Amino acid sequence: MNTPNPALRESATFDRGVISEIQRAAETGIYDIRGWGAKRRLPHFDDLLFLGASMSRYPLEGYREKCDTDVVLGDRNAKFPLHLDIPITIAGMSFGALSGQAKEALGRGASEVGTSTTTGDGGMTPEERGQSKNLVYQYLPSRYGMNPDDLRKADAIEIVLGQGAKPGGGGMLLGQKITERVAGMRTLPMGVDQRSACRHPDWTGPDDLAIKIIELREITNWEKPIYIKVGATRTYYDVKLAVKAGADVVVVDGMQGGTAATQDVFIEHVGIPTLAAIPQAVQALQELGVHRKVQLIVSGGIRSGADVAKAMALGADAVAIGTAALIALGDNSPRYAKQYEELGSAAGFYDDFQAGKDPAGITTQDPELSKNLDPVEGGRRLANYLRVLTMEAQTLARACGKSHLRNLEPEDLVALTVEASAMARVPLAGTTWIPGAL
Repeated sequence: MNTPNPALRESATFDRGVISEIQRAAETGIYDIRGWGAKRRLPHFDDLLFLGASMSRYPLEGYREKCDTDVVLGDRNAKFPLHLDIPITIAGMSFGALSGQAKEALGRGASEVGTSTTTGDGGMTPEERGQSKNLVYQYLPSRYGMNPDDLRKADAIEIVLGQGAKPGGGGMLLGQKITERVAGMRTLPMGVDQRSACRHPDWTGPDDLAIKIIELREITNWEKPIYIKVGATRTYYDVKLAVKAGADVVVVDGMQGGTAATQDVFIEHVGIPTLAAIPQAVQALQELGVHRKVQLIVSGGIRSGADVAKAMALGADAVAIGTAALIALGDNSPRYAKQYEELGSAAGFYDDFQAGKDPAGITTQDPELSKNLDPVEGGRRLANYLRVLTMEAQTLARACGKSHLRNLEPEDLVALTVEASAMARVPLAGTTWIPGAL
C-alpha cells in the first residue's frame, strides 16, 4: 500500500475535485449535468439555535398542552383556500423526472397526514390526482400537459417563474426518460432530449403576469388559490412584484433546492441560500402590509423538524420538501448499494437522476426499475417522515412556549456564525449584535 508523501499539499484552488472536472471537460467537451442540489457548504438552518424557555419564558408541557400545526393557504382571493393539517407540503416534481409509482406514493403519503403535493412540469397524472387529497398544479413556461380541465381538477395553481437550483434557467429531461407516455403527455418526440424554456412565452413582466392571473382565476371560477414560485435571487423585489400581480401565496425556493437535472455550474453558482432569502421575503410582505395575509412557503434544503421550525420562526407560513421526500421514499438507500456501485456511485451519493437508471424505481421511466418502488409502502414511509418532522417542530415550539407553530418568531432564534446572523437577521449567540443592521 502506497502512503501519500506527508510533504505533499493539496491546492485549495485546484483540489482533486476541480482537477477531475477539468480533466472530464477536456475529455468530453460538454458541461456536467446532474441532479440533487448544491453540494457546497452554505449558511443554513444548522447555523441557528432556538432559545428555549426557562425563567423569562414559560415552556409548554408536551404531554398535556397542545401545539397546533394547521395552516390555511390562499384565502386572499380564492373561494376555496387549502386547509392543511401540517405546514409541510410536497414540492413540485414532474412525472417524467419521477416514475408514475413515485408520484402515486407522494400523493398517498401527503394525503395520509393531511397536506398537499404538487404536480411539477409535465402535467397531471391519474395516479397523483387519484391519491392526492390536495393537489397543486404547476403552470410552467413549457406548458407541458397544460389544459383547462386539469386546472379545474387541481386544488390550487402554482405559477413557476423560477426554481432554487436553477433560477433563470429551464428544466431538462433527457431522451432516455421520454417514453411513449411521457412524450404523449408533453407532445414531444420519444427519446429526444427536452429543454424547457426559462421564461413564460406570453408575458414579459409583472403587468402581463397580473393579466394571466386573472385569466387563470376566470378559467377556474375564482375557486383556486394562485401561488407564484420564484427562485431565490432578488427575493425582496420578486416577492413585492408577485404580490402586486395578485398572488395568494408566494413560494421562495433557495439555492439548496434540488433538481432532477441541470448544469452543475448552475446548481453551485446561481441563487442565494434559503437562509438569506426568507428575511427578504418577509420584509417585502411586511412593507406591503400583507404578511400572513399572503402566505409564504419556503423550500430549499428542508430536512428536519428543526429546519421547519426555524423557517417558520423567520416568518414562513409553511415549507415545501422535495429531495427529502424522495429519500423518505427510498432514494439513495443502502438497500441498493450494489446497484449504485455498478453505476459508478454509492448509496447516499448517487445524483445522476437524469440517466433514468435509479435502482430505487423513483427517478426513472424504466418499467422494470419502477417495479422496485411499491407506492403503498412508499406512501407509508413518506407519511411517517412527515409525522416525525411535525412532532420535532412541535417539540421545539413548546420549548419556546408556543401553542402553535405559526407563533414562533425571530426573537426565539440566535445565530452561531456572523454570516448566518447577517443573513437571518437574528443576533449572534451571546450578543445583541446583528451584522449589517442599522
